[in-house]
Amino acid sequence: MHQQKGKKIFTYLLLLILVGSINNFEINNYDIYKIRNIEISGLNKTENSTLLKKINNLNLENIFLLNRNELSKIINSNTLVENYEVIKIYPSSIYIKIVKTKLLAKVNKNGKIFYIGSNGKLSKNNFSEKDLPFIFGNPKNSDFINLKKKIDNSRFSYDQIKNFYFFPSWRWDLDLKDNVLIKLPKNEIKDALHYAFDFIKNNNIDDFMKIDLRVKNQIILND
Repeated sequence: MHQQKGKKIFTYLLLLILVGSINNFEINNYDIYKIRNIEISGLNKTENSTLLKKINNLNLENIFLLNRNELSKIINSNTLVENYEVIKIYPSSIYIKIVKTKLLAKVNKNGKIFYIGSNGKLSKNNFSEKDLPFIFGNPKNSDFINLKKKIDNSRFSYDQIKNFYFFPSWRWDLDLKDNVLIKLPKNEIKDALHYAFDFIKNNNIDDFMKIDLRVKNQIILND
């Protein structure tokens, strides 16, 4: 019995010594894990530099104690970020790999031109993409993204579209680059797009300028 108690006491003492040694090692070597290098890729040089300055203002210290919530807030505040990955490179480096959003269209908001990206966010007009379609009207960003998905799932190519027109009735018109205007219904947009595609494919496009699909199972031309 005394031997078993002696073994237990010895074991506890040994554990205390080991834990204390580990803690002392971690304290003495804390500086090893201090974040010394942060690298960002995916945006252009200026955008990467601006984002890096904001991240450095967080005063990130230990790589094991990285505050991902604060880091995410800063990264997501950049409207050009579609998604990203934070990679820890031990003992003291962080690599942030960004996938840049794809700019889809231009829109006027309160007298200023913005670009709407595939992430559904608006970015300021400081780009050179001049061939993007323009959105007339005042849709929510999510409304446009939903329409874009329906177009992508149809047989139309997004590149065929010159302009979008959004109406207060939550309905869209598509102005194609070949000068045909497609008036979409409020609902069942995907079916209407298929119908319009087949009609254009099987008819002489010079014979009409407008395809009105607002009435179900009907098509009205040049009205």
